[in-house]
Amino acid sequence: MKTISVRAFAALSAITVAGGGAALIASSAAANEAAIHARAEIAGPNGVSGFATFAEDAGGVVHVNVKVSGLAPGLHGAHIHTIGACTAANGVAFGGAGAHFNPHGAPHGEHTRSEHAEHHAGDMPNLIANDDGRVRLNTASAHFTLAHDVAESLFDADGSAIVIHANQDDYVTQSGPLGPGQSGPRIACGVIDEL
Repeated sequence: MKTISVRAFAALSAITVAGGGAALIASSAAANEAAIHARAEIAGPNGVSGFATFAEDAGGVVHVNVKVSGLAPGLHGAHIHTIGACTAANGVAFGGAGAHFNPHGAPHGEHTRSEHAEHHAGDMPNLIANDDGRVRLNTASAHFTLAHDVAESLFDADGSAIVIHANQDDYVTQSGPLGPGQSGPRIACGVIDEL
């Protein structure tokens, strides 16, 4: 019976691990290319700017990454809205974006990732701006899709937008002068574009 030296075994192990790593990287790259992608350039008055990226995986979950600066420190409601327009309408800044994205008529509520939650499909977690007014949010949702020709699609005939509000979303209030969640005025907006 032949024996293998420790040095030869270590070299063989390194090759095996490297080969497995390359396969894992190739597999991840293939999965990433199969994903559907979108992006929104977010802007608002007083220097608010940033972006949101969207990537739908093979399981139908849309991963959302938001990065914004120029906000007042604290919590800010954020939602996907029904129309891909960031224009003023009816005297409301970014009112052209319409209401919260809600294809199934659910009540307003707290964002959850699960498929059977009772909230607007466009409800998202509150953004938390630090003392410098910067926000980073990573979340995911199975309540909307980047695919076409289904009720949950962000890419229907008039598109969709992401809107940031001045106030914290309370996840409870359904309507009123400050809107669902009492999130208040719309202070930034970005049209969601398919990549």
